[in-house]
Amino acid sequence: MLSLGLTFDTAAGARAGAGLVGPNAVIQLGAALRAAPGLAGAAERVFARAGCTRLLASAPDAMIDEAIPARLFAALWRELPSAQAAAIAHQAGHRTGAYVLAHRIPAPARWALRRLPPFLAARLLLQAIRRNAWTFAGSGLCRVTPGAPATITISRNPLAMPGGVWHVGVFECLFRALVNEGTQIGHAADVVAGGRDCRFTIDWRG
Repeated sequence: MLSLGLTFDTAAGARAGAGLVGPNAVIQLGAALRAAPGLAGAAERVFARAGCTRLLASAPDAMIDEAIPARLFAALWRELPSAQAAAIAHQAGHRTGAYVLAHRIPAPARWALRRLPPFLAARLLLQAIRRNAWTFAGSGLCRVTPGAPATITISRNPLAMPGGVWHVGVFECLFRALVNEGTQIGHAADVVAGGRDCRFTIDWRG
């Protein structure tokens, strides 16, 4: 069976359930804020409000506590109108997906996935996402269900937000690049004790 070699962002000693996520949850949020037209100084305000100014000046290069991006996303919604906050978080997710594509998936795996039938490419990508889910789900529990559409469920998602837009951006980028450019991502969330359960539908048929 094809091996994707998809590793996302990892660090020595990190493990599933440790409450750690990849640093791109922070890095790409800062980049998306700074690139947004008409939002000069927004990155500095959001990071300051979350108590994370130092991470804007010196980006993390290893796995980080999931509480850090959670605070940043909460500050994003407090600092900006909801529509703007959602657009920035979605763009940050896309940027994270693009980083994964460029740096965490070997070129031969990208080449092979793009040439497989979409149903098989989707199944293999879902398997890789499940194996590495703790890098974007932290202490949350991730389950994947192949199908048409497929689903990705993150129980007690530490990075839950309105519309699940950061994760939507990540999954959208990956599936559109590797499975079908017409892939549509949906999101539903239930409030539970200790957080939110987020369910993402992946309609890779376009």
